[in-house]
Amino acid sequence: MCSSDLDLLNASRQGDLIELCLDHLVKSPDIADLVDAVEKPILITCRRSQDGGQWTGDEDQRLQLLRQAIVAEPAWIELDLDIARKVPRYGKTRRVVAYTSLYEPLGKTRSEIDSVFESAREADADVVKFTWPTPTLEAAWPLLSTVSQKRDLPVVGMGLGPCGLTFSLLCRKYGSPWIYAALERGMEAYEGQPTVSDLDEIHRWRSISATTRFIGIDGFDDGTMELVGLFNQAAEADGLDVRWLPLAWQDTGRLKQMLELLKVGGVVGRSAGDLRLGELAESREQALGEDGPVDLLMHTEGTWKGYGCLWRAALLALEATLEGGGERPLQGRNVLVIGTGPLARTMLFGASRRQGLVSVCGRDDVSARQLAAASDARFIPSQSLYDTLADVVVLADPDLELGPGRGQLNPSFLRPPMHVLDVAAGREDTEALTEARSRGCLVVEPDVVWRSLAGSLYRSITGSDLPDEDHPPQ
Repeated sequence: MCSSDLDLLNASRQGDLIELCLDHLVKSPDIADLVDAVEKPILITCRRSQDGGQWTGDEDQRLQLLRQAIVAEPAWIELDLDIARKVPRYGKTRRVVAYTSLYEPLGKTRSEIDSVFESAREADADVVKFTWPTPTLEAAWPLLSTVSQKRDLPVVGMGLGPCGLTFSLLCRKYGSPWIYAALERGMEAYEGQPTVSDLDEIHRWRSISATTRFIGIDGFDDGTMELVGLFNQAAEADGLDVRWLPLAWQDTGRLKQMLELLKVGGVVGRSAGDLRLGELAESREQALGEDGPVDLLMHTEGTWKGYGCLWRAALLALEATLEGGGERPLQGRNVLVIGTGPLARTMLFGASRRQGLVSVCGRDDVSARQLAAASDARFIPSQSLYDTLADVVVLADPDLELGPGRGQLNPSFLRPPMHVLDVAAGREDTEALTEARSRGCLVVEPDVVWRSLAGSLYRSITGSDLPDEDHPPQ
């Protein structure tokens, strides 16, 4: 959005189509001069407050300004559906006829959207634009279903909220003529809107086509975007027509249907497992059992299968810290897993598979004993923990606290030459790991585990390896 000649020049260097918002300008501009100032095509808009704009004049003044603007023959002009007929077509300027709802989505039925589309066509539209809130995939769904249908007029959309990005990237696949992006951070039209550099550097949007395979990824936080950028960069370097798509949803029951209709081939969940993905899995890999933590859901051969990449990634990161183990560094080593939940169960499975001598201890002895029996592991009563020798300690309880009390882990248990791995930590450091370092233990760093997990996810989805950190893709 350009409020000065400098912004206009900057936008022309970064964007393919420049939106010039007349309602944002302090003074009435010479529109012809602005149109002639840059070589890139310009889209003229002048939005009312009810449509998310900053116009403070009356409606007659706004209409007059739009009529003057179209005489300057910009490449495009945006006209609200209710006033489009009042601004006649002029010269070569093409018309975007827009429907805006700032507070609730349109389209509880397909007929509502079709009615707006037909009204826009009758108002002499070249492109039909929809704008409404998209905090979740469900809210964005009417927009997505509209764009994904073959129509004789192109459709663009601006989703207001996190899933607006999801919508925009999918729109690219379905042939929308452009994506709305902020010129730079701090100039977003709504919370969560991507910048031009985000689209280029993180999402690699220019190489998205009708054949691109999308994989969803849960979340819009900085960590998620780092993973999206890493995967997309690697896929583009590998020549793979795959892109990762940030998602947020509420209704897990509808998710499979939406993903299948949009041809999204899988979803990456949270690193310690996503219960919602687990609910969708029609089958699971052996390591997960019936309720193990699913961090990857893939749609293959008409069915959704759940995978757990964390346990593999964590053990690979652990094994890299062990010396003298050959091809099986865990073989013959005492591996103590602290925890009794599904995450602990998968770590017991993995360590046993790598021929470690596995045992389990937890805050609740009954649960720990049951898990030991089910996993063919040695049971360690909580009161005997401090007399137990362990070469490797795997912390697999997200609620574990340090302390001398019952149900806590006494810091004195952590002593060299133990190797300590916290699989419930995510990418963040924990009190337990800090304590383990201070006591001379060899800690498997969370960032190393994260990188290993990223590699496991990428390999599971693409069949290729992520580049080494020292040799990133170009």
